[in-house]
Amino acid sequence: MDDLSIGALLFSIVLLLIFSAYFSSSETAMTALNPYRLRHLSKQGHGGAKRASKIRKRPESMLTGILIGNNLANFTAASLATLLAIRLLGESGIVAAPIICTIVFLVLAEVAPKRIALSYPERVALPSSYLLQPFLWLGAPVIWLVNGMANSLVRIFDPRSGPQGAPGHETSNNNLSPEELRTVVDEGADIADHPHNMMLGVLDLSKVTVDDIMVPRAEIVGIDLDDEMDEIISQIRSIQHTRLPVFKEDIDKIVGILHIRNAARCLLEGALTKDALTKAVSEAYFVPENTPLQIQLINFQTAKERIAMVVDEYGDIQGIVTIEDILEEIVGEFTTDLATTHVDIHPQEDNTYLIDGGAQLRLINRSLGWSLPVDGPKTLHGLITDHLETIPDSNLCFTLGRYRVEIIQIQDNMIRTAKLSESPAPLEKK
Repeated sequence: MDDLSIGALLFSIVLLLIFSAYFSSSETAMTALNPYRLRHLSKQGHGGAKRASKIRKRPESMLTGILIGNNLANFTAASLATLLAIRLLGESGIVAAPIICTIVFLVLAEVAPKRIALSYPERVALPSSYLLQPFLWLGAPVIWLVNGMANSLVRIFDPRSGPQGAPGHETSNNNLSPEELRTVVDEGADIADHPHNMMLGVLDLSKVTVDDIMVPRAEIVGIDLDDEMDEIISQIRSIQHTRLPVFKEDIDKIVGILHIRNAARCLLEGALTKDALTKAVSEAYFVPENTPLQIQLINFQTAKERIAMVVDEYGDIQGIVTIEDILEEIVGEFTTDLATTHVDIHPQEDNTYLIDGGAQLRLINRSLGWSLPVDGPKTLHGLITDHLETIPDSNLCFTLGRYRVEIIQIQDNMIRTAKLSESPAPLEKK
């Protein structure tokens, strides 16, 4: 080294500085790569992505190889810098060289390259893979030796460590759980709002059951064969639903499901009778309560049904669920007109809402963007009585979290109407 000129020493140090910056940026970029984006690029035939994927399959070898190259560059540069400092500054250069090298290499070969790589991992990692792959291949014997010594040392302090030296040697698994996938989608800033919400809706199907979204028993609209024929005909002419349950006296005595198209055909032919209605119905399809929507959607598809009667453990009908109800959980309501879509919710001029006691809490939350608790009672009446632990015998007002609730009407031991409003901050319970 004594024969090297000052220019040659300076050039060597700069070259080593570049090598060190390359290894530092490669390490950060390779670890910061999005694995799913990398997999997508690899499937599209991107050469850099394919090389980066192969490198990342062996993270221990990748990190060891990068550290070997980085440390080799740094220590060699430090030795040359010390020699250069001695030539320029004499014996005092021995003290100055480590300080100067630390500052220069810390800024130019560590912090700055790593920040750039962290901001643009693809732009750094994919091109660098063209050099990194052959370097790791050529240095494989040294990498194997260093890894072996490191693993032996680790096993001394942690006998539970696996053959690769990591505690338990847990294999990297890129499969996401539903909750992790939901977080990925929820934080996907580049996804348009509507598709974003639809994907979240699909992921939430497993958390919601049919009894969360069903039309409750008390609100089922159907044809009672015990009614007069004129009343049945008037009902069919004014009904807005496509399919209706047909029963005798009570919904539990269901005869079947009537498609209004079949009834309209009989009506046009002047042959609409109770016998004709009975023959026109199809067999009712029953599903147990607490069935997750994700499973029920598949069941609808398998059974080629669009409407189901929800029954409890005793076989009593609790409500109706349709495939349209499940689709609305994914895509949202098919209309944004609150007054026409949700007749149970009536906006007031003072920013309050008159809400029917039988309104479902999930419907209220979805319509108003609220967060009323849904892990217990399913309706507003149930939520109020559960909170009060009794059925009130007079109108009263109270707070529930950040929501102000005022009971407006009570009839037949049922809260028929309540006025609700939301406060910007949580209120103390009274």
